Amino acid sequence: MDILGRDQFRAAVLRYIELPGARFLHALKLTPNSITLLGFAVCAVASFLAGGGWLLASGIVFLVGSGLDLMDGAVARLTNTVRPFGALLDSVFDRLGEAALFFGLVIYGLRAEFSDDYRLFFVTVMLLALIFSQLVSYLRARGEGLGVFSRAGVMTRPERVVLLGIGLISQQIVWFALAIAVVSCFTLFQRMFTIRNELNKGG
Repeated sequence: MDILGRDQFRAAVLRYIELPGARFLHALKLTPNSITLLGFAVCAVASFLAGGGWLLASGIVFLVGSGLDLMDGAVARLTNTVRPFGALLDSVFDRLGEAALFFGLVIYGLRAEFSDDYRLFFVTVMLLALIFSQLVSYLRARGEGLGVFSRAGVMTRPERVVLLGIGLISQQIVWFALAIAVVSCFTLFQRMFTIRNELNKGG
């Protein structure tokens, strides 16, 4: 998805999902930080379900938990309570929630009745998807620390969340995770060179 298409999609999500959801959560007296922590807790439940082999339930719960990630910032903006620490907390627990799911999937791969070769393949794919996903997010944060704001690349967090949810629900998580690993690797280098070019422009 190119930047323009992503921005249009983001605007639609904001209008039809984030704002109504933010108003609902605000009516429940939930603060942005409590929503962040709640989202992580839900993702941790998804990890537990994945580790136990309940992939369909895990996928549904993970999408709910990740959906809450959309809401914490929206509630903060709605209530004019945007704070630097809230943004930091959100970023940290986003990464932890995603990592927790991959951890659960690794546990599932180790416990499932797979052949030795397939088990090795499954666990390797999950670890590669985790590593490259985290590095893509790290590069964005590192670039911002250097004064370069880059969203370059195809496989960013929203795409990963959708693919993980679909992969779990369809019981084909290994192939969706493989796609995440491969495209995240491409995104990693695409983003790295984008940041390099921007830094070079600045002298």
